[in-house]
Amino acid sequence: MNHLEAKREQLLAILGDMPGTAVAFSGGIDSTLVAWAARQALGDRAVAITADSASVPRRELAEARELAAQIGIRHLVLPTAEFANPEYLRNDGSRCYHCKSELYDTIIAHLPSLGLTTICSGANLDDRGDYRPGLTAAAERSVRHPLQEAGFTKADVRALAREAGLPTWDKPASPCLSSRLAPGVAVTPERTARIEAAEMHLRSLGLRDCRVRLHEADLARIEVPTDAIPRMAGLYAELAAKLRELGFRFVTLDLDGLRSGSMNELVNLDVRARFTPKEVAT
Repeated sequence: MNHLEAKREQLLAILGDMPGTAVAFSGGIDSTLVAWAARQALGDRAVAITADSASVPRRELAEARELAAQIGIRHLVLPTAEFANPEYLRNDGSRCYHCKSELYDTIIAHLPSLGLTTICSGANLDDRGDYRPGLTAAAERSVRHPLQEAGFTKADVRALAREAGLPTWDKPASPCLSSRLAPGVAVTPERTARIEAAEMHLRSLGLRDCRVRLHEADLARIEVPTDAIPRMAGLYAELAAKLRELGFRFVTLDLDGLRSGSMNELVNLDVRARFTPKEVAT
């Protein structure tokens, strides 16, 4: 048995020991693998639950539905109300904590009717090295992280997903739309809709992996992989015009390229300390 096979068996054993579970399922690579493994280990005692709000891109929601059907796992889409929480809208750097709190509390409210008591997330070992206030919300609610428990890194997740034939094995990370707003810029449905439209336009130009970050004064900071930056030269005028049409006042290209979690660099240190659980602190 090779390294990956051993981790797969460990993952299935961890899930199989549960009486059943609700998987917080975004349709991203990590939660897709957990949903697939939960279905393998638990059959009908596994349920995938996807949140729906103004922070979720429509294409991501559609893909989540398709993936759940492909995996064969029961799938529920539940509306979440994080946009009704002033602390979430304030976006002081703890937004993800309030978002995950809302998600997990919504799932918890549905557990009795589903006959379940356990929630699983898609967090892997690599998530422990970044600022992830959502992990604090998970810890407060005893959410399980089977990929971490089984020792999966992001590379392991992609390798097993590919072996399992999951179409998301090479899918770029796709955090929620609210994560594109700089700390201190209030979250609104209008702003997340603008960001979604801007990123959809970039993808229509062949830029599969991209981010449009929104800063103060309606400044859009575009991030693409560094090897895609040279080809952006011929798109400057068209992109500037399109993004201004969407309501952005200034349009910039980040020469450092695409960096997951780049907005975390702007989070106040006091906020970081308050929402970093000791077991994942760096």
